[in-house]
Amino acid sequence: MPTALWIAHVHVTDAEAYGRYAKEAGPAIAAHGGVFLARGGRYVQLEGNDRTRNVVARFPSLEAAVDCYNSPAYQAALAHAKGASLRDLMVVEEIE
Repeated sequence: MPTALWIAHVHVTDAEAYGRYAKEAGPAIAAHGGVFLARGGRYVQLEGNDRTRNVVARFPSLEAAVDCYNSPAYQAALAHAKGASLRDLMVVEEIE
C-alpha cells in the first residue's frame, strides 16, 4: 500500500487561534502515523495562489490520512482553525 502526503496551504488570519489548532493537530496527526516533512518553513511561490504557511505530512496510507482528518481529535483541533485561516488541504498517494 503506498504512503500518502497530506498537503496544506494556509493563510492565517488569527495567529492565536491558529496556534491552538497547530498545538492540538500535531498529536492527532501523529496518532494516525503522520510525520511532518514541512511545517511552515521557508518557501518560494512559483505559480498559483500564495499561502504563507505550507505543511506536508506523510501518512502510512491515503486511508490513514483521511481517517486522521475525520477523527474526533483532529476535528476538535480543526475547530480552532475555522475562522482563523483560509486553507486548502489535500491528500495524495506517493508513487511506489
